[in-house]
Amino acid sequence: MTEAIRPFTLNIPQADLDDLQRRLAATRWPEPETVGDWRQGSPLAAVQALAAHWQTRYDWRACEARLNALGQFKTIIDGLDIHFLHVRSPHPDAIPLIITHGWPGSVMEFMKIIGPLTDPVAHGGKAEDAFHLVMPSLPGFGFSQKPADAGWGVPRIAMAWITLMQRLGYERWAAQGGDWGSAVTTTIGVINPPACAAIHINMPLIYPGPDDLADLTDMEKGAIASLQYYQEWDSGYSKQQQTRPQTLGYGLVDSPTGQAAWIYEKMWAWTDNKGVPEDVLSMDEMLDNIMLYWLPGTGASSARLYWESFGAFGGSVPLSLPVGVSIYPKEIFRASRRWAEKHMTNIIHWNELAQGGHFAAWEQPAVYVNEIRTCFAKIR
Repeated sequence: MTEAIRPFTLNIPQADLDDLQRRLAATRWPEPETVGDWRQGSPLAAVQALAAHWQTRYDWRACEARLNALGQFKTIIDGLDIHFLHVRSPHPDAIPLIITHGWPGSVMEFMKIIGPLTDPVAHGGKAEDAFHLVMPSLPGFGFSQKPADAGWGVPRIAMAWITLMQRLGYERWAAQGGDWGSAVTTTIGVINPPACAAIHINMPLIYPGPDDLADLTDMEKGAIASLQYYQEWDSGYSKQQQTRPQTLGYGLVDSPTGQAAWIYEKMWAWTDNKGVPEDVLSMDEMLDNIMLYWLPGTGASSARLYWESFGAFGGSVPLSLPVGVSIYPKEIFRASRRWAEKHMTNIIHWNELAQGGHFAAWEQPAVYVNEIRTCFAKIR
């Protein structure tokens, strides 16, 4: 039966892990950067340290066991086999919540928030704060199937997620996401399926119009400056993935060091750190995430989402569904509430936080959990 929900157990062949070791040992290193910081990309010494940790101290089997213990599943939706985590709360009145990651993230971003959201009583919360969590891997990411044909852009993914929640038997649910997850979640809100009660996003895809630029607040000036910096100095990866993902994929799928450096640089650029990614995320945490790109070889397939949908990533589409927004200070782009209110007519939660960056659940799990609880308390 193609609509069946099938339990999925990870058991990566040891031969694949041995091959990784061989490839890491055979890395052909470039010369070091000509500046003393990250301005030219991931510094040689930092990547060498990460690769050395990967070779000598990192334990994939521990990550594998953790994922298997949570409850992994697959199901075919619209012809594609979708991988997802499904963790039910012990509290029967929990709200079902589908959470979507982005690039270069994965379901590994959510490891720290699963316990507090599904079992709040055990983590200092109340039973009425509980959620059933559904955390899918985007098509072409992690252990979801790679699309063999064009057409798997954001709208199709949003419809697949609606189907997934229906298939799991949830009659009333909510959605959350950041990065591509924000795009997918916003699209779910625009589709406005009857079962979706509300959405919450980390990065609202709202940009100022010409009439918004005349009287900018300090926050809005900072947001525009961040966007300008992104466009001038931080967006080369997106242009490459948007235009030539296949060409990029050969290097990423062949070289673990290349794949790691490609992602590691964004851990530096997009987290709220004091100079290095390790200020916020441990090497093991970053490598757990990198392994969900390396092991299934998704360097090209994950990049292809940019080819499919990057031109429509932002956009000011009317949204009437209840929506919550959390703005973290080191986010790539931070919309102001007055910009958002022109397009979101039913904002039930808006908060601008003091700490955190692009990977909210990963970087600031306690803050993220509080944001989710506070937002969706409005629709319980």
